[in-house]
Amino acid sequence: MDLWEIFVAFVLGLVEGLTEFAPVSSTGHMIIVDDTLLQSKELFSQPVANTFKVVIQLGSIIAAVIIFKDRFLNMFGLKKLPSDSGRTGQKLRLSQVIVGLLPAGVLGVLFNDYIDEYLFSVHTVVIGLVVGALLMIAADLVRPAKPKAVSVDQITHKQALIIGLFQCIALWPGFSRSGSTISGGVLLGLNHRAASDFTFIMAVPIMAGASFLSLLKNWQYITMDALPFFIVGFISAFLFAWLAIRFFLHLINRIKLIPFALYRIALAALIYFVVL
Repeated sequence: MDLWEIFVAFVLGLVEGLTEFAPVSSTGHMIIVDDTLLQSKELFSQPVANTFKVVIQLGSIIAAVIIFKDRFLNMFGLKKLPSDSGRTGQKLRLSQVIVGLLPAGVLGVLFNDYIDEYLFSVHTVVIGLVVGALLMIAADLVRPAKPKAVSVDQITHKQALIIGLFQCIALWPGFSRSGSTISGGVLLGLNHRAASDFTFIMAVPIMAGASFLSLLKNWQYITMDALPFFIVGFISAFLFAWLAIRFFLHLINRIKLIPFALYRIALAALIYFVVL
């Protein structure tokens, strides 16, 4: 494996890590970097390239698990956390996460083949980027003046379900899971940090499940020749996802969603004029 291939793995991991949990669409970025700038499809066969994308996504997932490890341990009864909701004993529970996951989980199973066959294209991603950006702008403009929830501990089962319904929109490539669910949370009266925390916690099980199933089906493509490529991409995605999540959670309450929305529109324009 030469230095160019190592560089490609590093950059693809960087792109995955920086964009997977931000409301900017990792799919849109991977189209630009993978299909046009780095032309990584020429390095390995398509099945190996697809397996690589699963591996680097796992790097991002593990970064989120580490950042929210206390939350996950608390939800499974393995660690006690003080409630920061202002309501005695109220904390985010596993049942709320499950309720939030159900809508997209059910639709994803029912329509997965249709989505893979008809919606994964540059044209649909551009549409998703723009329409998702408009949703984010709308969320910032019409959100309640005073948040009803300033902590993830204050999220109710009803709010979790509605946020889960917003997550269904992200089944359309380019919409962004984070963009859809954070927007939904903000429209329901959560502040941006609470909506982001719940979005990232909710993303872990659904992404991990999909990634592990895909990895089991494609394990044979992780060969010794390709292993350094996979390792570099995994480490790069993990490190940059860890940094991106930390930075995003400290920033989101200050800048809100509109700057990310404008960036998405600019990205859609770039894809349209460069790729299409």
